[in-house]
This record gives sequence, C-alpha cells and structure tokens, in this order.
Amino acid sequence: MSYKVARASEYLAITGGGIKDIKLAKKSWVFPWQSCTVFDVSPVNYTFEVQAMSSEKLPFVIPAVFTIGPRVDDPHALLLYAMLMSQHDKHSNHVNELVQGVIEGETRVLVASMTMEEVFKGTKEFKKEVFEKVQLELNQFGLVIYNANVKQLVDVPGHEYFSYLGQKTQMEAANQAKIDVAEAKMKGEVGAKERTGLTIQNAAKIDAESKIIATQRLGEGTKEEIKVKTEVQVFQNQKEAIVAQADAALAIQKAALTKDSRVAEVEAGKAVAMREAELQTQVEKMNALTRTEKLKAEFLSKATVEYETKVQEANWELYDKQKKAEAVLYEKQKQAEATKAAADASFYAKQRDADGLVAMATAQGTYIKTLVDAVNNDYSAMRDFLMINDILHISTDIAKTNAVAIRDLQPKISVWNQGGGAGGVDQGMGSGGMKDIAGLYKMLPPVLDTVYEQTGMQPPAWIGTLRGAETR
Repeated sequence: MSYKVARASEYLAITGGGIKDIKLAKKSWVFPWQSCTVFDVSPVNYTFEVQAMSSEKLPFVIPAVFTIGPRVDDPHALLLYAMLMSQHDKHSNHVNELVQGVIEGETRVLVASMTMEEVFKGTKEFKKEVFEKVQLELNQFGLVIYNANVKQLVDVPGHEYFSYLGQKTQMEAANQAKIDVAEAKMKGEVGAKERTGLTIQNAAKIDAESKIIATQRLGEGTKEEIKVKTEVQVFQNQKEAIVAQADAALAIQKAALTKDSRVAEVEAGKAVAMREAELQTQVEKMNALTRTEKLKAEFLSKATVEYETKVQEANWELYDKQKKAEAVLYEKQKQAEATKAAADASFYAKQRDADGLVAMATAQGTYIKTLVDAVNNDYSAMRDFLMINDILHISTDIAKTNAVAIRDLQPKISVWNQGGGAGGVDQGMGSGGMKDIAGLYKMLPPVLDTVYEQTGMQPPAWIGTLRGAETR
C-alpha cells in the first residue's frame, strides 16, 4: 500500500478492487490489489500542413498550428481521455497521427465545399468552421482545442493561384490608389473653394452675431446697473429706517432717565429732611442722657467707686491665682515632657544596644561562616584557630593587667619563648609559616599553666586530646 500524489499538471487513474470503473484523483491511497497510472493533462502544440483542394479543383496547402489537450473542466471528458489516451505518450506517433487525421479529414471536407475566393477572403470564417468541425471529432477522445492558428495559404508548385491572385490584388490596389489620389486632388481643390466661401460667410455671420451680442450685452449692462441702483436705494432706505428707530429709542430712554432723575432729586430732598429730624431727635435724647448721667455721677459716684474698687481687687486676686495655677501646670507639663524624653532616650539606647548585639551576632556569624569556607568545612581546623586566637587575646589582657598592677602586687612572672638552636622546635620543621606554627604549639602548655595559676580557669577538656601538645 502506498500514498500517491500527482503534480499540478497530472492526474491519477486508479483501477482495481473496490473501484467500479476508473477513479480519477490528485492524491489517494493505492492498495496492493489496485493499479495506478499517472497521466499528464497539459496541452501540446501540433503543427500540420494540410493538402486541400477547393471546389474548383485547385490544390493548395494550409499550414496550421493546433494547441490540444485533455478537457480538465469536464469530468466525463477527462474520464474518456484517461480510458482512451492516457496509456499513450502525447508526443507519440499514435497520438500525432490521430490528431492529424482528424484535422486533415475535417479540413479537406470543409475546403471542398468552398471556392478559392471564399477561402482566401474569409480566413476568419474559415478558421471558425475548421475549429468547430475538428472539435466535434475530438470530443469523443476527451480532447479540447485550446487554440487554432491557420497561417497564410500556400500554392502547390505548378498551381500559382495565390501568387496571381496576389498580383491581381496588388494591381487593383495600385489602380484604386491612383483613383483615390485623383479624387483626393479634386476634393482638395473643391474643398479649398468651399472653404474660402464658407470663410466669407462665417465672417459675415460672426460680425452680425457680434453686433447682436454687443447690443444684448449693452442692454444687460443697463439692466444690471438699474438693478444695482435700486438695491442701493433700498439699502439706504433700510439704513435710514434703522437710524430713525434708534433715534426714537434714544429719545424714549432720555425721557425715562430725566423722569428717574427728577424723582430721585425729590426723594433725596425728603430723605435729607427725615434724616435731619432723626438727628435732632437723637441730639435731644443725648442731652437728656447727659443730664441723667450727670445726676447719677453726683449721687452714685462714691458707691460706684467703692464697688468698682472691690471688684478690681477680687479680679486681681483671681488673676493671681490663675497665674499661679498656670505656672504649676506648666511645671508639671515640663516634668512630664522631661520624663517622656528620658524614657525615649532610654528606649533608643536599649534599641541601639539591641541593634548592636544583632549586628555583632550577624558579624560573628559571617566571621564563622568565612572561617568555615576558608578551611573547606574542616571544623577541627576552625576550632584550633579560634582557640589560638582567644589565647592570644587572653595573653594580651593578662599583660595589660600585670602592667597596671605591677606597682602594688608581686605576681608570678613566667617567661617563655619559642626556642631555637639545633635541638629546638626548628628541627624538621623547615622555615617560614610552619616554623611559627610549631613555636606557637610549643608555647601553649606554659601559657595554660600561667592562666590557671593567675585566674583559676581550667582549659577545655578537648585540649588534652591534641597529640603531643605537651611535648611540642
């Protein structure tokens, strides 16, 4: 079993089991019990020289080119082509002879019923007739004529009909040309005279029409002028009416303003009189009040002075108490603010100490992590390094303490060094960093003894597990 796919200009013709007759497809599965043939449907050009004879028994040659191919737009025609022609090559002698036989047979039959003159002059109709007759015969093979081109008809040797006919046509054309020249010359002379007469007539006609048009234009100009003057007069009348309306409105407004002005003057006079009466009344009232106040001052002055004095004294005492209370309150507020400031300062200090502890813990964690990374995660090496570092710090602190207390105390002073010479630590240890490390290990026992004697602190238990620590 295989899957066949035809190209753009091809079809698949499949026969066999499961197919009634022939199956045409562009792509399909082909089973072992089926047969598949690929055939091309592109058109092919066929060139022929058909030997024909007219109804006057005059032989001639018809060169023709036909473009013929399968009819792909008709499934029945394509099926006929697949059945009858697909097994042959389109360029094979079989297909060529078949097409040539159909074309020559139909062409000869058609030409035998036509005269040479009809064939020669009716080339277009002749081509159409040949096309239709040949197509009828090709339909039974599923073929179609895409294009048919009939070339110039050719004489058979010994029968030069077309050449003589051409000469005749050429002579007739030459004679006709001479006649046409003479007629053209005559028409030219007659035409010149006619043109001259027409020119004079047209000039007179144009002059008359020009005068008529000038008169019409003059009348139209007069009409337009009158129309414009009328429109101007109407516009002026309208303007004058508008001005008159404006003057009337202005006069009305002036009268109204004059009326309002006079009314305002009268009202102003009356208002002045009323205001004067009111002021006079107020003056009289003020005089009466002045006299009353004078009497009050005479009879009540002493009592009033005593009352006001006592009131002033009471107010002063109250003011003094208020000021003292405000001073006490101010002191309390100051104390509360100071207490709050102290609490804030204490809180800030504690917070800063806590931040310092956190930062120190973070730094120590980073320090320990860096040491672990530096010794490749060897915790024993890190422990030794920390121990040595702590011992050095303890030694420094002890030295400082001894230096301070040396004037008042008599401590035990122990002196040690790293040693040297041939039998010392340098044997077998080389030089450089290893020598220093060896001296440091040798120094540890006396240092630990001194620490115990002066502080009572025992070294860690794991120090005893160092091999040979006492002997180095």
